[in-house]
Amino acid sequence: MEKSMAINLLLFLCLISSFFLCNGVVIVPRSAAAAHRTVLEQRGGGPYETRYFTQTLDHFNYKPDGYMQFRQKYLVNDSFWEGRGSPIFVYAGSEASIEFIADNAGFVFDVAPSFKALLLFIEHRYYGESLPFGDVGNSSTLGYLSTAQALADYAALITDLKKNLSSEHSPVVAFGGSYGGMLAAWFRLKYPHVVIGSVASSAPILQFDDLVSPYTFIDIVTNDFKSESESCFKTIKNSWKEMDDALRQPGGPQKLGKAFKLCPGAKPKYVPSWISRAFIYGAMTDYPTASDFLTPLPAFPVKQMCKAIDNPTAGNDTLSRLYAAMNIYYNYTGTASCFDLDSGSRIGFDSWDFHGTFGPQSCTEMILIVRGSRNESMFPAESYDYQKQLAYCKEAYKISPRLHWITTEFGGHHIKRVLKRFGSNIIFFNGLRDPWSGGGVLKSINPSLIAIVAPQGAHHVDLRFATEQDPVWLQNVRRKEIQIISKWLKQYYEDSRI
Repeated sequence: MEKSMAINLLLFLCLISSFFLCNGVVIVPRSAAAAHRTVLEQRGGGPYETRYFTQTLDHFNYKPDGYMQFRQKYLVNDSFWEGRGSPIFVYAGSEASIEFIADNAGFVFDVAPSFKALLLFIEHRYYGESLPFGDVGNSSTLGYLSTAQALADYAALITDLKKNLSSEHSPVVAFGGSYGGMLAAWFRLKYPHVVIGSVASSAPILQFDDLVSPYTFIDIVTNDFKSESESCFKTIKNSWKEMDDALRQPGGPQKLGKAFKLCPGAKPKYVPSWISRAFIYGAMTDYPTASDFLTPLPAFPVKQMCKAIDNPTAGNDTLSRLYAAMNIYYNYTGTASCFDLDSGSRIGFDSWDFHGTFGPQSCTEMILIVRGSRNESMFPAESYDYQKQLAYCKEAYKISPRLHWITTEFGGHHIKRVLKRFGSNIIFFNGLRDPWSGGGVLKSINPSLIAIVAPQGAHHVDLRFATEQDPVWLQNVRRKEIQIISKWLKQYYEDSRI
């Protein structure tokens, strides 16, 4: 069985011209992927089946409270799985509902038929419906929300599922983007007996401690906009003072409210942070094709926002220019008649909200160093100040972050020296237009810890559904990833025969 399955991974008899062929694996463009989804819906109501696993609350102590259990949600698609011994592709849930994660994980849906893989999407504890205490929790219960517990959840669920499927020897490959990409990488390092390899896309595993500058994140956002248009960059840079002045003047807040067509009840004082969020998320999702990830957007949203700002019909009115740009990010569909300042999706419960409050994980161990802004940036200058985060966390959650725990638990310092002879089978993808790429692994560490870097790429663009409009560079990235995954599986089946 192992031999025939290895051959299936590499050899296919025919190539349909509208598909992309990568090392024998067919990448299905979005039109065909949509057809797959239609067939699946006709079979049973969706592209996946919803299931629940009885999960242990605390994997790391033996006190009675630790044996408490909760229902962890997961999704399964076995439409293309050939059964015992065939691969299992696991997508690491992160700071959102698992349906949201799965609906934006097109790559694994695209390649599953050719790999004959079972797809498994596991919801992260404390997100979506996987709530150990029935809600988000408080300072007395948030202690069970950690990366270590989440990875142990994945290991326990996968092990149990393989046993129930009588497929204990199925190789498992993990996938994840952003925080999920960090989890996928750490999963391979911590549980190599559970997962044979991981695709860690846009995973800023070095965004901690002093591993990167706290100004790197905003530097990349600034460069994205500045590279599109110097005048766009200057308009944005000069706009903050104009808005701040307006907020201080009599009638100024009303002026801002009118300029941006705020909905009744929306507070003009939040307009600057609302605009910042659009520029930051616009840079993150600067995809080469239209998308509906965080919010509906056109292809190349940074370019489109700058075109709106530079539009000569806007005259010299800075607020009108910004309003036009906000319509690109927050109202691309044209359906909004006013803005409530809470539009535009933010996944999770403010877990990584670097321009507002900090979420629970950012007050325990996920201390991502991103809040600095230089004088030369498009945003107001701001020095990174950990004390602000510390004060907020103490007030909001009655806890103090463990600033250095992630690098203690998973490493990061001298990563090439440490992992050169220890780590294996991880793909680190980073698009350099993504502000999180500054904390990513941008150089290969050894022949099987491989960095794939795309200068034109944005946030985990490689893991999105393939489309017929995808540029050649993106097709090539996916081809390379598929070749590497095929190599992992081929080697696993060869080793299994020894």
